[in-house]
Amino acid sequence: MEKGFARVDGSLALLVQRSDQTDKQLADHETRLDTLERARWPLPSLAAATGVIALALTAYGLTAR
Repeated sequence: MEKGFARVDGSLALLVQRSDQTDKQLADHETRLDTLERARWPLPSLAAATGVIALALTAYGLTAR
């Protein structure tokens, strides 16, 4: 009976250790993902600025004739 409890206890300890490792990896991945999200280019803002510049150049080209 004691051998069975010892084996179950060892298995539970292993599961707890793996769970802790998984939690650490998940936290690390979340940190890295947050860093990547902060560092990416602001594409919608860049597209809006490009549109405004294109509109201004078009208006200038039409009035410069």
